[in-house]
Amino acid sequence: MSRNAEVADRLDEMADRLEALGVEYKPRAYRQAADNIRGHTVAIETLAERGRDAVEEIDRVGEAIAAKVVEYVETGEIAELEELRDDLPVDIGALMRVEGVGPKTVADLYEALGVRDLDDLEAAAEAGEIREVKGFGPKTEENILDNIEFARESHERALLGEAQPLAERVLDHLRDHGAVTAADTAGSLRRWRPTVGDVDVLVASDAGEAVVEHFTEFDAEVIEAGTSKASLRADGMRVDLRVVVEAEWGAALQYFTGSRDHNIVLRNRAIERDLKVNEYGVFDVSGVEDPDAGQRVGERVAGGTEASMYEALDLPLIPPELREDRGEVAAADAGDLPDLVALGDLRGDLHTHTDASDGDESVAGMLAGAAEFGHDYLAVTDHATGPGMVGGVGVSDDELLAVAEEVRAADSEVRAFTGVEANIAADGSVSVADDVLAELDCVVASPHAALDGDGTDRLVAAAEHPAVNVLGHPTGRLLNRRAGLDIDIDAVAAAAAANDTALEINANPHRLDLRGGYVKAAVDAGATIAVNTDAHRPAAFDYLRFGVHTARRGWAEAADVLNARDADGVADFLGL
Repeated sequence: MSRNAEVADRLDEMADRLEALGVEYKPRAYRQAADNIRGHTVAIETLAERGRDAVEEIDRVGEAIAAKVVEYVETGEIAELEELRDDLPVDIGALMRVEGVGPKTVADLYEALGVRDLDDLEAAAEAGEIREVKGFGPKTEENILDNIEFARESHERALLGEAQPLAERVLDHLRDHGAVTAADTAGSLRRWRPTVGDVDVLVASDAGEAVVEHFTEFDAEVIEAGTSKASLRADGMRVDLRVVVEAEWGAALQYFTGSRDHNIVLRNRAIERDLKVNEYGVFDVSGVEDPDAGQRVGERVAGGTEASMYEALDLPLIPPELREDRGEVAAADAGDLPDLVALGDLRGDLHTHTDASDGDESVAGMLAGAAEFGHDYLAVTDHATGPGMVGGVGVSDDELLAVAEEVRAADSEVRAFTGVEANIAADGSVSVADDVLAELDCVVASPHAALDGDGTDRLVAAAEHPAVNVLGHPTGRLLNRRAGLDIDIDAVAAAAAANDTALEINANPHRLDLRGGYVKAAVDAGATIAVNTDAHRPAAFDYLRFGVHTARRGWAEAADVLNARDADGVADFLGL
């Protein structure tokens, strides 16, 4: 398993500890480096073995941080981090999971009360000691005590598939209020990242207090409520509301959608044009003596719409999914933004299961469900035998052929493709006999066991198999549960492109595999993408939207996506 997340966590901890000790500038540099290492497509230990220069090739990883990365990979420690831990001997990660507790709060409570961990924090709050610390009070102490249990339970970020439905319910509730003129999500949720820390919602209204009051009537625990901001906890997630005036709606939507790095690029672009961009709009500060004197200094030239914010910077509107500072601003400036695939472009699903394996519905039921969903075609790809497959056994080769006959005989409104989801063994072999594969229309091959270590050769071998049409959930990851295989996505994508094998985005929100960065690498290599739901019941066809937005995060256009083709186009790809 790649150590990217492990290394990134150490850098994030360094940032938190430096901030707690009052160090300026460095914390941000460490956090940016951590973010880019966490999402990098090459295992950090592989780069570290090549030396510091190889690590420095990662965006925003400079010489000093690269040296620390190599030190950690080689020794298991970063000497400076150990010193910081000695200076502030606390479980800073656990303490900061408590609502309202940041790095400086951790330092203050340690210095005043010797608080080192959640147990110490809880004891201090129960004893009424926190309210006596300068800068704190009874309300802060109460909030800390109320949130300690939640902090103990919430070690993981929420899945997109959990956060998005909650956000939609909240937005429906807000839009019921007559004073709300616009409402949308913001933050990482609007960028459709696979996991989110909380749910951010934004509202345009001139009646902030009334909207906040209406928001707090949502069926949830109220954390705090002010005149234009409020926070709830629902379904185990924090929901943060911000209300802005209509004239600043576009500015706020752009700013709070982020990402931070994307906004920094825009801010620098604005400076080059004697403009200032922030959550209130774009302002002309040419001739202004001190542009930093306030948030609304200068003449506002944009802010009512999100498109106007980009237009003021001589850019087209950049879709939220692309706003990760991965070259999207330069592409927009050059007129090279992709025409991203949309949900309406998809015509079918090429990875689904029935009750012949571990699905909940019959062949006829799945085909009927696909027709009701609006699909033109469906591939039925029940699990075959192999390690990690359903029940440890799966469907035998003879049974697969029997299911195929049932699919062919089905009276269906959609075109039905026969198929299988075969297992890719650790050596790259496929768990179904070649003569059986030859009888099937669509062969999805996926890794299901031995999901650690480098899986590059394994996937390349499967991509080169003449009967394999799609590599399913290629890394085998399960969000918040396992990282899955390390892969050299460039090598896998090259093999897929050369052999007309599609790479799947598994739209199940527990997977979203391939991830967005890998999708972009695949698209750049000329590989074909398949956005499939891995549906085990008709209701799971709704997962398709999560896969489409993941494809958009990877800069995919409709032409890149196999199941954006019509049934005849898919049949041509499958060699039928």
